[in-house]
Amino acid sequence: MQLLTRPAKQVLKHPGAFALRTLKGFRANQGLLLAGAVAYYALLSIVPMLILTVIALSHFVDQAALLQTLGGSLEWLVPGQSKALVAELANFLVHRDILGWVLLGSMLFFSSLAFTVLENAMSVIFHHRVAIRRRHFLISAVIPYAYILSLGLGLLLVTLVAGSLQAMGQQQVDFLWRSWSLGGLSGVLLYLLGFAGEIFVFTSIYLVMPVGRLSLHHALLGAIAAALLWEISRHALVWYFTTLSQIGTVYGSLTTAIAVLLSLELAATLLLLGAQVISEYERLASEGLEAPPQPFTTDAR
Repeated sequence: MQLLTRPAKQVLKHPGAFALRTLKGFRANQGLLLAGAVAYYALLSIVPMLILTVIALSHFVDQAALLQTLGGSLEWLVPGQSKALVAELANFLVHRDILGWVLLGSMLFFSSLAFTVLENAMSVIFHHRVAIRRRHFLISAVIPYAYILSLGLGLLLVTLVAGSLQAMGQQQVDFLWRSWSLGGLSGVLLYLLGFAGEIFVFTSIYLVMPVGRLSLHHALLGAIAAALLWEISRHALVWYFTTLSQIGTVYGSLTTAIAVLLSLELAATLLLLGAQVISEYERLASEGLEAPPQPFTTDAR
């Protein structure tokens, strides 16, 4: 019984060639252009989506604890800019009584834009799947709202778990005639919780957004690759914003928006690059590692 499939053997035998093939496929599919579109619409969507999520969850969880957890979660998505976003969100919640049906409808519309564009970008990356099977437009219309609901439930769970871990960090254990603080252990567990949540979100996107059923193994492969690259990039962004960046001097009042857009574009690039890893891994089952990339094309009319 063979433990490794043919694609896995090729990747392990020639990891450099597979990485180069993935980058060529990403370039052929105009990956940076797709990432820019996803980041732009994510910038339009993130605040309305957060407002709707917090308003809904504030009926079940203390608002201060919810905003604190949300700030920690946003630090994984927009490093260095979470405080500004949470401050704007808290300011809106103070005046949420003026929320009318028109504003609610517009927020629902804008909160779904990023998912719609992301689905289209995934269709380009997985164009070999689209050619075989197309998704019904009603399913595409429902996916963004179902996914927002799922993210809201996930945020509720993270809020409860993070609160428990923070409470544990304030405790001490008496052992060997000394008192040992659990703050360090709590910090490590919170970091691992965030990293696991990051992999979970990437995996769920790869399972839901592409047309057709993607295997969990392939989705995890792309999610781990994207999460590891994002962790390196996230810490690099924090270091850049705190040491070398003069973005505040150049852009002034637009600093937060520009910094958030830069973070979202980098995250979108790595997200789509992870999708390209999955796409190329799937193609290895029927093609050799030396096969050229197959960019997305449209039929000539």
